[in-house]
Amino acid sequence: MSDTQRPTIYIDADACPVKAEAEQVATRHNCPLILVTNGGIRPSQNPLVRLVIVDLGADNADKYIADSVSQDDIVVTNDIPLAARVIDKGAYALRHNGSLFTGDNIGLQLANRDLMADMRASNPFLIEQNRGGKKSFSASDRSQFLNQLEMILSQKKHIK
Repeated sequence: MSDTQRPTIYIDADACPVKAEAEQVATRHNCPLILVTNGGIRPSQNPLVRLVIVDLGADNADKYIADSVSQDDIVVTNDIPLAARVIDKGAYALRHNGSLFTGDNIGLQLANRDLMADMRASNPFLIEQNRGGKKSFSASDRSQFLNQLEMILSQKKHIK
C-alpha cells in the first residue's frame, strides 16, 4: 500500500450482518469497499462500493477474496480458512462481531474447526445435542465491529 493509497475493504458478503456499517466507515475514510457474493445483494449507489458476483459453488467468494487481497487490506469474514489465507498475505481479517483473526490465534481456530468437523462426521447426533445453539448477533457485536474497523483504519492513517 503506497502513501496515497487507502486499504481496500473486502466483505465476504453472503450472510454478513455488517455491510451497511462497513460502508459507512469506508466512506468516512474514503476507502474502496468490495462486496463479494454469489448473488442476492443489491448494488450500492456509493461510488466507493463495488459489487462482485462470483459463480455459485463452494468457496468461490473466498477464492476471489484470497486471490485479490493485498497487504494491509481488510477482509470481513467469519470463514476461518479464508482468514488464514488473508493473514498469510499480510492483510487484516475481521469477524462480523469485531474480533480480529491474528497470526497468534488463527492456528488454534483452524484446529478447533477441523476437530469439530471430525466430531460431526463421526457422530452428528452427539454434536447437535451438545451444541447449545449459536449466540445471536447483538448490538454490542455491531458496536465492537465498528470500533475495530475504525481503529484499524485510523492506525493506517497515522502510520503514513
